[in-house]
Order: sequence, then structure tokens, then C-alpha cells
Amino acid sequence: KPILLQGHERSITQIKYNREGDLLFTVAKDPIVNVWYSVNGERLGTYMGHTGAVWCVDADFWDPGSAGDTKHVLTGSADNSCRLWDCETGKQLALLKTNSAVRTCGFDFGGNIIMFSTDKQMGYQCFVSFFDLRDPSQIDSNEPYMKIPCNDSKITSAVWGPLGECIIAGHESGELNQYSAKSGEVLVNVKEHSRQINDIQLSRDMTMFVTASKDNTAKLFDSTSLEHQKTFRTERPVNSAALSPNYDHVVLGGGQEAMDVTTTSTRIGKFEARFFHLAFEEEFGRVKGHFGPINSVAFHPDGKSYSSGGEDGYVRIHYFDPQYFEFEFEA
Repeated sequence: KPILLQGHERSITQIKYNREGDLLFTVAKDPIVNVWYSVNGERLGTYMGHTGAVWCVDADFWDPGSAGDTKHVLTGSADNSCRLWDCETGKQLALLKTNSAVRTCGFDFGGNIIMFSTDKQMGYQCFVSFFDLRDPSQIDSNEPYMKIPCNDSKITSAVWGPLGECIIAGHESGELNQYSAKSGEVLVNVKEHSRQINDIQLSRDMTMFVTASKDNTAKLFDSTSLEHQKTFRTERPVNSAALSPNYDHVVLGGGQEAMDVTTTSTRIGKFEARFFHLAFEEEFGRVKGHFGPINSVAFHPDGKSYSSGGEDGYVRIHYFDPQYFEFEFEA
């Protein structure tokens, strides 16, 4: 039986485990940022301060020898700010103001450099900004050490690449770009999706990543060359996809566009998490649960459970043993 987390009033935008998997961070279209114990679903606390929908969240990876393994939390919001929090105390450590909504954010592998991208809106361009947290003057002056403009189509999802040398960004147009974190130039550019890329998630060893797109597919790519390797097809827009850390499994979450949801019954709405085999591209199971499209999915780092956050504002933690997977398929 899944653990149900009820801590948001609006639909979930992103869920993220920390590197150890003991904490689960959830953000939604309300200003609340929640953190939970992933093992029993107990809410540890909230980070209060945003005044608009929170689009993205990330947690850093601190030295495993220290007491608390996650030191900082980063959130980006529609209130035109990216904020840095102390994970343990919930205190706001930095407030980076922007001209438009912050859509994606992330810590690099060492947790020292943060990047975030802003939306193209109200006459402002889409930018990716890089700040080095070891240099307090950048934070105080709100001046990133590098800013990459994206002229063509806005970034809708972005992650750090292997070793923090680049970031991989998915665009509204369906394009994928790899930007150098040192020079800001585009290293690789591919276009395998025909519509917006909603989500990008790396494999545990960072050698490959999976994209989720509005063109009803999720695709697997090589992280360094951006070479397209596999395609997982569905009949609905895919909002999120995650790779299992220890099995050849991909989980996809999606559904219709939010505006079409009320026009169909839940059974036809198909709001299940769908499991595909990584190598054979075949769907082998579905898990029901949400009363609306799934907006974000994430595997626990140990691979024994996964979470999904939906348009219904709930987050569910599902435990499973893939070897004894029993599914009900709809005829």
C-alpha cells in the first residue's frame, strides 16, 4: 500500500530525493516547499518564504562523513526568485532575484555551484545563470559569474551533466542542448522530440539520461554525446520519467493536459505510472493511484521504491519488488 503525502494545496510541480534517499523534497503550484522522511512519509518541515508557485527544487550532496548529508536546498519560483535554504533549520540563506519566473534549478556535483534558468516572459529573455556559492560577493550583488542567453525557445528542463562540466537543457521546441559550464557555449545540439521537453533525469552513474516530452514519448540519451538510444511510446503527453538505479526499468508519469482532465472519466484518464523495460522498450506494468495527471516521478536511490506527484496535489510513495511484480492490465 502506498504512503500518501498530503502537504500541498495545489498540483505538484516537482519531487526530488536527496542523494542518500532519506529525504524527499516536494514543491507545487503553492508557495510551500516541503521535506519528508521518505521511509515513513512523516513531514519534517517546510521552507517558507516564496510568494508564488514553486517550479523546481534540488538538494545538494554534502561530505558523507558529516552529520547531515544534505546541507542546502535550492528552489526556484514564479515569484521571480531562486532561493537557497539551510536544509536542517529551514533558514533562508540567499535570495537571488530575477526578471522572470525561475523554471529549473540545480546544484553541481560538489554542491558549490548552482545554476538556474528563467522563463522568457514579459519582454525578458530566457537565461541560464551560474553562481559560485563559495564567493559571497556574487550572492550579495546578485551577479552570476556567467549568464547564457537562450534566444530561440525557452528552457523547460535542465540538469547538470557528468562531473559538473556542462548542463543539459531541454527546450520548449523539443531541442536538447549541452552548454559548457565554463565557457557557456553550446557543445552539442540535437532535436529528437517534436514538442516540449517536460523533464530530464539522469541515471545514477550519470552516463545516460531520460527525457519526457509532450510528444507522447520518453527517450533515452547518452549524457556526453547526446546520442539518442531508446524511445518509450505512450498515447498521452509524458510529464516526467525516471530511470531505476538498479534495474533496467524506466517509470513514466503523465496524462492529458490539465485543461482536458475534467472532460474524461478517471478510468479513461489513464493516470497511472507506467513501467517500461529499458532495453526492450516494452511496457510491462502500470500502477494506478492519482486522480489526475502525474507531474513528477522519482526513484528512491536504493531502487526499492518510487514516488509520484500529481495534478491532484498528492505525493505517493510506492514500494515494490520488481521481481515479484504483479500488475493488473486493462484489456
